[in-house]
Order: sequence, then structure tokens, then C-alpha cells
Amino acid sequence: MRFIDLSHTIEHGLITYKGLPAPIICDFLSREQSTQHYAPGTQFQIGKIDMVANTGTYLDSPFHRYEDGKDLSELELTSLANLDGRVLRAKGEGLRAKGEAPRAIDANALEGIDVEGKAVLIETNWARHWRTDKYFAGTHPFLTKDAAQLLADSRAVLVGIDSYNIDDTSDLTRPAHSILLGAGIPIVEHMCNLDQLPKSNFKFFAVPIKVKGMGTFPVRAFAIV
Repeated sequence: MRFIDLSHTIEHGLITYKGLPAPIICDFLSREQSTQHYAPGTQFQIGKIDMVANTGTYLDSPFHRYEDGKDLSELELTSLANLDGRVLRAKGEGLRAKGEAPRAIDANALEGIDVEGKAVLIETNWARHWRTDKYFAGTHPFLTKDAAQLLADSRAVLVGIDSYNIDDTSDLTRPAHSILLGAGIPIVEHMCNLDQLPKSNFKFFAVPIKVKGMGTFPVRAFAIV
């Protein structure tokens, strides 16, 4: 049994999505300050973080898109943990032999792949641009409307991607988000290390904290192989 971390590290000043603020990570109570409250030689640190929900590797619940959709606190653990996983290697399964996936990943990329009841993780190789200007350039791979509809119709239980956005950010209707979240299928964006996974026969986990009234939050996404 092997654990594979599929999440980026959140650090002070990290920009995940262009136009959204970076997290501010600092001490609420420093170790030095804590000495006033405890016995000599006993210290604690209490941290503080100020960030938007869309930071690092994060999960979108239906509430992110729809006012009446399930928020983070309403998601069943069965939709987030111990899921059968399936990797779609968009850069290598009939699309391109090597390098990054084409910008538009359409339904043809899913032809013949059983996704029912599975967490479908789409490897595009875009994660290699993480923390570079290229990551935000607006040329990232994305799922087309027909691909998202096929995943929903085929009853995938979660969809993840190692790209900047599962949608083409120039399409303001956000069809992939709209279709998947409308079908109750959570989305995990900004993943990494998908190349370390087999195509199938692994378990996937992406559990956010249980917050009422929020639709998105960072996760420690990982797989057990």
C-alpha cells in the first residue's frame, strides 16, 4: 500500500488563481508570546490564516455554482473518500503521445472508459507550470461541455483535474462547472502528481472541512495505491 499526495502546498503569498488574493499566514500567538501563559519551558504556537476558499488544491461543491446546491457541510463522506479512482491521461490516450493535453478535452477522450461510480482524475500535465506565469496564461487544458455532460450522464462521482480550471476561462457560462455541479458531482482543481498514479485500481480521497454556507475549500487530496 502506497500513499500518493495529489495536492499543492499552501504557503504565505501563494497565488492560485489570477485576480484572487494570496493567503496571509502568520502567528495569532507566537511561541515567544505564549511564554506569558505557561510554565517555564512550555511554549505553543497558534496560527492564523486569511485566505479565499479557492486557494491551493481545492474542492467545489454544488453550492459553489448553485444557491440551492449542497454546501461543504452537506456533502456525504461517501462522495469524497475511499472512492474508486480512474485516471484519464489526456495527453496520451489518443490525443497526444507526449507533452500537455490539447486545450479542449472533448467527449472523444472518454470513449470506451468506464467512469460510473468513479473519481475521474484528468491528467493534463499543466501542473508542471505551477507557480509560473505560464500557469495563468489562459491557455490551460479544459473539459468541453460535451465531455462534462458525458461524465455526468455516465455517473462519475467526482471529477478532478491538474489544470488551472476545469473550464475554458474565456467561456463565462462555465459549462463544465455548471453541468457537473448541477449533477451533484464535486470538482477538484489544481491537482498534481497524477502521473504517479496507475490508470485504475486505486482509492481516492479529497475531504474538505465541514463548513456551513461555503461551496469551496482546500483539500489534502491523495490516493492509496
